[in-house]
Amino acid sequence: DVPNADSLYFTMLNCNKRSITVNMKAPEGKAVFTELLKQCDVIMENFGPGVLDRFGFTWEKVHEINPRIVMASIKGFGSSGPYADFKAYENVAQAMGGAMSTTGVPEGPPFVTGAQIGDSGTGLHLVIGILAALHQRNRTGVGQYVEVAMMDAVMNLCRVKWRDHQHLKHGTLSEYSVPTAGLTETPRAGNDSGGGQLGNAIHCKPFGPNDYIYIVVQEAVWHALARRIGGEALERDARFDKIADRRKNQGEMWKLINGFAANYTKREFMGILNELDVPCGPIMSTADLADDEHVRGRDMYVELDHPQRGTWYNVGMPIKLSDSPAHIRRSPLLGEHTDEVLKEVLGYDAGKIASLRAAGAFSMPPKKSA
Repeated sequence: DVPNADSLYFTMLNCNKRSITVNMKAPEGKAVFTELLKQCDVIMENFGPGVLDRFGFTWEKVHEINPRIVMASIKGFGSSGPYADFKAYENVAQAMGGAMSTTGVPEGPPFVTGAQIGDSGTGLHLVIGILAALHQRNRTGVGQYVEVAMMDAVMNLCRVKWRDHQHLKHGTLSEYSVPTAGLTETPRAGNDSGGGQLGNAIHCKPFGPNDYIYIVVQEAVWHALARRIGGEALERDARFDKIADRRKNQGEMWKLINGFAANYTKREFMGILNELDVPCGPIMSTADLADDEHVRGRDMYVELDHPQRGTWYNVGMPIKLSDSPAHIRRSPLLGEHTDEVLKEVLGYDAGKIASLRAAGAFSMPPKKSA
């Protein structure tokens, strides 16, 4: 990585933000923080359990300072319950929220997902809560406390697996390619779709690690797909005639589809499937996505410049707004906007900011020379 520069992890997660520093251990810093609370609509924090409380800023205190403010908090396991004081990270949340137990193959260990559902997924849940609280505040004039636990958010994102968990009480999961009779918990089932329709990843030439395409075999497309793969004989094959038949014989069905796909690259096979209206998508590697015309055309992989790192790339904004489109700006340096924000939000002049800085309001004051 680039020496003496903010990490790529920091830069990729903190675009379009301004950065100020406040020394919460100094009275002057706490005073600045209090003044900011009076002016702001939302305060978000993801300190460890009790950290902000120990600084003297419980929710009750924050609400007293500004009754209209919304305070939003992310915790690993929430502020109540036997897990409340436990530490959590992305993969811990995946482990305890049900994602890992349902990801992977039955005979192998549980896997974490490549997507950051514990971190980013929780953040998205928090934004939804903040927006709801702000809407409520606009009606009542009173802010509220919003809390999202990482474990809770992962459980919510695994909602379909909870559907399957309850289906097991009444029978088997026929859409799964693995046996489910007698199970009391949702199993790991590889690339099975886990939905009403059958789906799986199909290997294509030249048979590299990402030369796969995921396809969903809907009832409406099966006969056209069967005719393209195996002619009228396969189309009339009673083993695959109805969806219940294909579920029962899906292992053989996938073998036939894989055998046909072996003659094509994933892009070529996608072209064939698209003509038949079969839902499908090639497995896209990071290199595929970085060079993809569709991705670039939607500004989903954008080039940025950073004073420490130079040129680098970040994922763009997936939410497209017609009247106020987002333009990705680089992440800030630590404390880069302290003066700017204090002047703009609190009306401080340069002299007051300099005085506060000398008193250690923004960082630990320099040691006096002997």
